[in-house]
Amino acid sequence: MSPEQIIREAVERFGADKLALAASWQKETAVLVDLVRRHAPGARIFTLDTGALFEETYATWRQVEERYGIKVEAFAGEWIPRLWATDPDRCCFLRKVEPLTRALEGADCWISGVRRDQSPDRAGTEELAWDARHGLWKANPLASWSERDVWSYIAEHELPYNPLHDQGYDSIGCTHCTLPGAGRAGRWTGLDKAECGLHA
Repeated sequence: MSPEQIIREAVERFGADKLALAASWQKETAVLVDLVRRHAPGARIFTLDTGALFEETYATWRQVEERYGIKVEAFAGEWIPRLWATDPDRCCFLRKVEPLTRALEGADCWISGVRRDQSPDRAGTEELAWDARHGLWKANPLASWSERDVWSYIAEHELPYNPLHDQGYDSIGCTHCTLPGAGRAGRWTGLDKAECGLHA
């Protein structure tokens, strides 16, 4: 199915007011916010504000709100100084995984920008599947898209996107744990870690 069809099916099954889009402020977010505003305008849009996002990320967040006239809900977790350096898994849990649980309260389906070609861990991503961990459905409308598909949509619709992508960052997370790199190579460089736990 196309991303539009996946979102429309989610609206038919759950109702737009029971959908929640997770905005990571990477290039996929640009596409998904636009699609959701077109096909599920009643859906909630939220973000996980770790308190350690790049300034460019916060600027992109503001741009998106201004373009669509919306207010993105922000969820944050416990902050422990330099925890990212001593226990990155715990840091991700406190700043991302736990806040996500709160962000999904009241939703029947959440929407993410995960794509199969992003990493081997994501190769089996389904377009719509039961998320047993959170007890609701999860839609991945861009699962079958390539990076070229994403950029083509952004260009066609002249969407605001995170300028860090133009500086060699394929994947963008927190300042402490993200470097420029292809695919997800810039995330948690030097650590045996490829995911924060949101999509595990």
